[in-house]
Amino acid sequence: MFEGVIQYSKDSWGIIPLMLVIFIIGIAVIIERYFFFRKSIQSGASLDADLRHVAYNNEQDARQVAGHYERTVQGRLVQAALDSPNKSEAAMEREVDESIMVQMPYLDRNLWVLDTCVTLGPLLGLLGTIIHMIQVFSVLAANSSQKVSSVTGPIAHALVATAVGLCIAITCVVFLNYFNKRIRLVVNQMELVKSMLISRFATI
Repeated sequence: MFEGVIQYSKDSWGIIPLMLVIFIIGIAVIIERYFFFRKSIQSGASLDADLRHVAYNNEQDARQVAGHYERTVQGRLVQAALDSPNKSEAAMEREVDESIMVQMPYLDRNLWVLDTCVTLGPLLGLLGTIIHMIQVFSVLAANSSQKVSSVTGPIAHALVATAVGLCIAITCVVFLNYFNKRIRLVVNQMELVKSMLISRFATI
């Protein structure tokens, strides 16, 4: 069996093993991002609830909330607002907006890998299909009386390459859209946190 896998890899010029490596990388990114967004959204919802119980201008309680959620993107917004040297509404809004922009790279980190897998998977599958079809035509050109199995084998390999490429693209595009939705949800949470911070601690 192992020899058959090696031979199959050679017949595809290494395309199939490369596609499997790309698929594994995509799965690794999916797992990491899934748990990241799961934790971020849960923490953001908890922070929103805790911040609602903070009284107006009660900076001590707000700092306790910020310290409890210091490892989350939403918690860093609270800390940025409280550390603002100027408590005017406009200045605090600028400070929090700047903090939101700083946190954005943490949200879309490694999503470019999934985007690349969506594009690269089908293209490599198409390349593998072309390679195997060339082998089919080479067999036919060498001897038109070849057995059917000598022709159907490369055709089957060509279809496998196409199927693997489509599986990579379908899996990655589904989770890419899912994570983009999660990013919008986290951004909405941060906007809500910003609104609560400004209403509670900004001076006119």
